[in-house]
Amino acid sequence: MKKLNEEIIINILKNVKDINSNNNIVETGTLSNIIITEKLVSVILIIKNEKNLYANIVNQCKKYLNKVDDSINYNIVLTAEQSAKKENSNNNMKNGIKPEGVKYIIAVASGKGGVGKSTLTTNLAVSLSKKNIKIGILDADIYGPSQPRMLGIKDEKPQQTENGKITTVDKYGVKCMSIGLLINEDKPMIWRGPMVQGALEQLIKDVDWGELDILFVDMPPGTGDVQLTMSQRVPLTGAIIVSTPQDIALIDARKGLNMFKKVDVPIVGIIENMSYYECPKCNEKTMLFGNGGAKKTAKDMGVPFLGEVPLDIEIRINSDKGQPDHTFHEDNKIAIYFDNISDNIINFIQKTNEKNSNVPIIKFE
Repeated sequence: MKKLNEEIIINILKNVKDINSNNNIVETGTLSNIIITEKLVSVILIIKNEKNLYANIVNQCKKYLNKVDDSINYNIVLTAEQSAKKENSNNNMKNGIKPEGVKYIIAVASGKGGVGKSTLTTNLAVSLSKKNIKIGILDADIYGPSQPRMLGIKDEKPQQTENGKITTVDKYGVKCMSIGLLINEDKPMIWRGPMVQGALEQLIKDVDWGELDILFVDMPPGTGDVQLTMSQRVPLTGAIIVSTPQDIALIDARKGLNMFKKVDVPIVGIIENMSYYECPKCNEKTMLFGNGGAKKTAKDMGVPFLGEVPLDIEIRINSDKGQPDHTFHEDNKIAIYFDNISDNIINFIQKTNEKNSNVPIIKFE
């Protein structure tokens, strides 16, 4: 039997007719992309009608693929190009893609790239895991996923459950899902905005997250399609903004913060990363990017300051090696910075609970 490749799959799917057409899904452009791993093949279809109308196409795709090789799991992903009207009806759509079993969803965002947002997300997740918090990370950066490498799981592959859900890859007590787990690390994702939005929704609702206290969403930098999708279509508990002390980074951080405020997402707070560099020999602190800018910004904008993290070579090495747990060894003084911030996140969750439970009670006496 020939090993399945993209060309073979395309030829197989030419047998599947599109809706209201004499042409197949390859000719009509409904077939958008194919992602092949060792035991899972994901077929991405762009749809223009209601999803329930594509049930037969999904079944046909699986039927023809299984005829060629039934030892592989096939995941047919339907992604729609939404209209502007649909995007604006966020009140009706927010609850539509909340994953089962997840209590709180927190976006970790930055207005600018290169501020260490993904590194912070990984380390904060490990910190929370060590405090017995059930934690997961959704890597929402479709174009440049970082979590597979930072968690040391880049060679792991998700599986498909009996009910069609995709499993997470778990390590260090953190559950993770990323497009980087489904494609080769060097393969570029040449997708337009609506396709990215659709794929992101699939990564949220078609993944078996199990029971989670907190799901971190590691957002791409900026205030584009992914940020808007997450803000409008997912019931976010809150958003964390990451910035360096540098003025140019803080300008973009304010934009990101204001975007979340505009779509009524609560702000958990601001984190200042790379606050300073401490010489390991003389312990002298050098403010490479300035200092205290994020704390001042938090005060000016009336949001909490969650804490600062210094520029440290151990954090960089542990992240590159996929060994964030090494940062939390007993003799490592860096861990305290992440632990303090994760405590502040837990406090935010507790206050959210108290606020939601603070409803009037009618008593009859």
